[in-house]
Amino acid sequence: MSTFKSFVRAFAAIACGVMLMQGCIKNDIPYPRIRPQFLSFEVLDELQPAAIDTINSTITLYLDETADPTDVVVKEFFLTPAGAVWNDSVAFLNGIDLSSPVTTTVALYQTYSWEVTAVQNIERYFTVENQVGTSTIDAVAHRVIAYVTDRTPLDAVKVTSIKLAGPEAVMEPSLEGTTVDFNGPVTVDVTEHGRTVRWTIYITATESTVTTDRVDAWSQVAWVYGTAEAGKDNGVEYRKAGSEEWIRVPEADVTHNGGSFTACISPLDPLSDYQARTYSGSDYGEVVDFTTYGTAQLPNSSLDEWWLDGKVWNPWAEGSTSFWDTGNKGASTLGPSNTQPSDDTPTGTGRSACLETRFVGIGMLGKLAAGNLFAGSYVRTDGTNGILSFGRDFTFRPTRLNCWVKYHSAPISSTTEGFGDLKDRPDTAVVWIALIDSPEPFEIRTNPKNRQLFDPDGPEVVGYGMMQLGRDYLEWEKISVPVNYKSTSRVPKYVLVVASASKYGDYFTGGNGSILYIDDFSLDYFY
Repeated sequence: MSTFKSFVRAFAAIACGVMLMQGCIKNDIPYPRIRPQFLSFEVLDELQPAAIDTINSTITLYLDETADPTDVVVKEFFLTPAGAVWNDSVAFLNGIDLSSPVTTTVALYQTYSWEVTAVQNIERYFTVENQVGTSTIDAVAHRVIAYVTDRTPLDAVKVTSIKLAGPEAVMEPSLEGTTVDFNGPVTVDVTEHGRTVRWTIYITATESTVTTDRVDAWSQVAWVYGTAEAGKDNGVEYRKAGSEEWIRVPEADVTHNGGSFTACISPLDPLSDYQARTYSGSDYGEVVDFTTYGTAQLPNSSLDEWWLDGKVWNPWAEGSTSFWDTGNKGASTLGPSNTQPSDDTPTGTGRSACLETRFVGIGMLGKLAAGNLFAGSYVRTDGTNGILSFGRDFTFRPTRLNCWVKYHSAPISSTTEGFGDLKDRPDTAVVWIALIDSPEPFEIRTNPKNRQLFDPDGPEVVGYGMMQLGRDYLEWEKISVPVNYKSTSRVPKYVLVVASASKYGDYFTGGNGSILYIDDFSLDYFY
């Protein structure tokens, strides 16, 4: 019995020692670093969907004119992966002040910061009779400055229109349609969302009847900006350097905004010197000299150059510098290249690109891969997803992208979350072009956990154009994609050109067997 007790005591002592040793063992295995991502973020009174930057962890909201930026209510959001927590969700769902950027946090093992910014573009204007040019409206300082002709009595200026806030704002006093003494500053109180802001309005007489404000020269287009008295015969004339004859821009090519006007001159010769001036009746503004840019076409625009690296087809000659790329490196992990060269061309010579949407792999291990071609490079594969770099160096401003296409649209056979209603509908191909002025090319990520796709309304976009092919093109047809510019003065740094056999291929949604043939890209630089 004593022997058994001794054994029990000894075992207990050993067990206690082991437990004490275990209590001293440090758990130095770190928690995994999985950064949660917002995939969607919707608020009440939004003008357009939020821009979610998963690289810099920022969300930009675009509010309608009627929204109150000090009380923005989140309607719906989606956070991934499962288990991630948004620490401030209750506050945002109840309404939060976004009159300035707000930092919020999400957590999954660790805590990560996101910045939320609200943008609200309100249309503001102020016009009076005999006005010269357009009013300068400072929404931060709450100040308006307008100019009238020097023959206008400042003690009796008629206000023809005024809007300084959203559509529900109340102004006291109401100036529209009244005659006001502007010998000194005039103040008005604008009340909106329970807050009142005082604005100050200044009107100054000017001796200048017409001015040539600036010229934005492109390759074969020039934009001339001028100011004069509203309602007069205002316009623009131009001539080539060394010529004596002035050419008047047709009225159809001049747009007017009160006393401000803009003329589009096209076509011009590239790399040439010109002069432009504004006019108002018989008066002329300053003569401005300008020089047009050159032109450029896209490398390998004929798509004749290809080489095969293993089972990956590449749209450039072996050993040469690439301009185009495809998603073949990703698609070929589960099957053959789905973008390949073809001898089927609109001219019967050379090569074209054949972009085919295929389901690659087997069952749950497979995924839909849309045939695509883009200006840029395939960076790497993330699991079964791709990371791409969209954009090549380019400082020109084309007006149209042209190319030849043939297309077979297959019924949409594969869909992902949010696209289920497209099942069995005809697939749609897409061709688009964008000019951007961001510091670097645009990174595309198709992984749903950190997806980042191109946004045509993004702040880096200078110009954009897109054409969808929603039917079969049984024979080769030439298409033209006009480029719409946000600004005539911004100079792009990169050009993005993308073609896909399935419009929603980035979301792995499309029709197995949709095929887009594309060939002979060209750029126009005139209107």
